[in-house]
Order: sequence, then structure tokens, then C-alpha cells
Amino acid sequence: MKITTWNVNGYRAVRAKGALDWVRDHQPDILCLQEVKVQLGQLNDDLRNLPDYLSIWNPATRPGYSGVASFFRTEPLGFQLEMGEERFDIEGRIIYSRHPGFILFNVYFPNGQRGQDRLGYKMDFYAALLAWCNRLHAAGEQIVITGDFNTAHREIDLAHPKQNETNSGFLPEERAWIDRYLENGFVDAYRHIYPERVEYTWWTYRVGARDRNVGWRLDYFLISPGLMDKIVDVVVHKEITGSDHCPVSLIMK
Repeated sequence: MKITTWNVNGYRAVRAKGALDWVRDHQPDILCLQEVKVQLGQLNDDLRNLPDYLSIWNPATRPGYSGVASFFRTEPLGFQLEMGEERFDIEGRIIYSRHPGFILFNVYFPNGQRGQDRLGYKMDFYAALLAWCNRLHAAGEQIVITGDFNTAHREIDLAHPKQNETNSGFLPEERAWIDRYLENGFVDAYRHIYPERVEYTWWTYRVGARDRNVGWRLDYFLISPGLMDKIVDVVVHKEITGSDHCPVSLIMK
């Protein structure tokens, strides 16, 4: 099984560029997109769907903002779009889907760069999702969380850690939330397989950062320990353009 995550930074834009054409060759079993920035009423059937996939959308209430979409080659056993807290639900940040043997969360974590209120919102979101996952773990469920976490966890995960110590995305309190997920039973699948490898999944559009590989690793797969023996690889598709992020794939037995 192959699960691919990608923050597309505008679904209609990547479709117009043909940037999703690679899906035909790559053929993930599940494709998780974040920051789709579109309302369903703005999409006809051809745009809303991809050939051979069932799609589930969770757009933000605010037009042109946030939103996630998941595409499945096999229909999930069930799904949920709400976290149960309006301030999170109106921003279209999660799709929970149930599959044989595991639960998948497609998540667009908040960005904390727009002031203290949004940083607090981001911390609260991390806490609410972890509390939900802890309840699922306590019930014996196996979980995959994927998406744009909007946080680089360690110094190895961004090109200029010292210069970004006071910037949202690498603040100590943000990084501590990744630690809490790991302390509560999750494994960063990529870093487990590649403890010393330097690869990034996001590059600012400014000053040729992608060409110079001045980036951040913001897109993750956090996995329940009970699934780790099924993980074959985590692949960063840095060659695929069309967004300021690149896709990342989890390969499972």
C-alpha cells in the first residue's frame, strides 16, 4: 500500500498546471492533499475527482483558505470531518478515514506565523488531535497521521536552524508538541528509517530557495508502533513541482 501526502497550496492551481498528472504513474492507494483552498461549489465533477479514485473533501468555511481532500482507490470503511470543536472544524483541517487495520488522519496543521493568537490556536489544535489519538490508542486502534505539520522538529529538519529559532515553525513550544506525539506512542516513520538523512519537503518561493535546497521538512507520517513492522519506506518526491511543498509517500506491506 502506498499513501501519499501533499500540501498543494491551491488545488485548482495545481490542476491547471497539470501538476497532478504524475498521480497516473505513481498510483498511490490513498492521496492526501492539504491547503486545497477551494469550495466544492467551485469544482465541477471533472475537477473534483481524479480517475479511478473516490474523493472526500473538507473545505474551510472561509473561501480560498485551508481545506483538505483525500482520494481513495478503495472506499474507506468510514470517515469523519469534524474534531468536535467549531473553531477547528470551520477551517477544514482534518479527514479521519478508517481502513482495514488502521485509521488515517489527513491533517493540515495550523500555521502560527500570524501572531500570538494563531500560535495559541496551533498549540491547542496539536493538543486536541493528540487527545483524540490517545483515546483511539487506548481502544487498541492503529493510527497513521499524515500531512503538513507546519513545524520542523529537529535542527536536521531545516537548512538554517539558528536563524529560525525565533520564527514560528521552529519555536521551542512548537517542536515540543512533536516530542509529545512521539512520547505518546507515535513514531516519525521517515526519521526512524533515515536518522541522519537531510531532505526537505517545503521551500519558500522567495530567492530561489528550492533550487538551492534551502528548505524545511514539514510533511510527516507519524505511525503507531504496531504498524512499524509493515513500513517499507518513506519517499520524498522532491522532483515533483507545482507547489512550495513536494509530495511524500509512505510505502506499507
